[in-house]
Amino acid sequence: MTAEAKSAGPASAPLTERQEARRRRILHASAQLASRGGFDAVQMREVAEAAGVALGTLYRYFPSKIHLLVATMQDQLQHMHTTLRKRPPAGDSAAERVSETLMRAFRALQREPHLADAMVRALTFADRSVSPEVDTVSRQTTAIILDAMGLENPTPEQLSAVRVIEHTWHSALITWLSGRASIAQVKIDIETVCRLIDLTSVPAAGPAAGRGPAAGREVRRRPA
Repeated sequence: MTAEAKSAGPASAPLTERQEARRRRILHASAQLASRGGFDAVQMREVAEAAGVALGTLYRYFPSKIHLLVATMQDQLQHMHTTLRKRPPAGDSAAERVSETLMRAFRALQREPHLADAMVRALTFADRSVSPEVDTVSRQTTAIILDAMGLENPTPEQLSAVRVIEHTWHSALITWLSGRASIAQVKIDIETVCRLIDLTSVPAAGPAAGRGPAAGREVRRRPA
């Protein structure tokens, strides 16, 4: 593996400015092709041509189409996260804010159904070789939810609730994309699972439960 390939890996040294620009072009080309024709439209040779890079260079950055599309999803989530920080949800409770946040993210994907389908299919098909990229997508989703919750120090129970919410959101995307769930049903499912947040915010019974400044305390974050 070349030094450039190592630098493009998820756990390696930061990319140079030139490498980052090349990677951005590749991800943009991937998203554009997927938006027009979905999963099948993303062919590595066409991505390389659209991005203006050699096919071998593309494979050094992304060893397969699955790696590329999962990285594309991470990039899309990062963009959503930036937008959400500029316009944070306004719900009174953590559950309301997370529900609003996930529905806003869902509506953004709804505007690009072919792209959403391609990215979700890639996540579904991903094997262990794509674990670093899949983990990055999971961390990005967790960060979006935690920002909406506004917690300084989430408890293990709250983090468990976040994982269940992530699973439900991913499942809701799959059922909607396959035509087995309406937008209204997705909204109901998301609102229902987000109630886990409020349930895990209730201190356990006992005179010492919930004491301390960070014991499950919800702290509203100011907009970035």
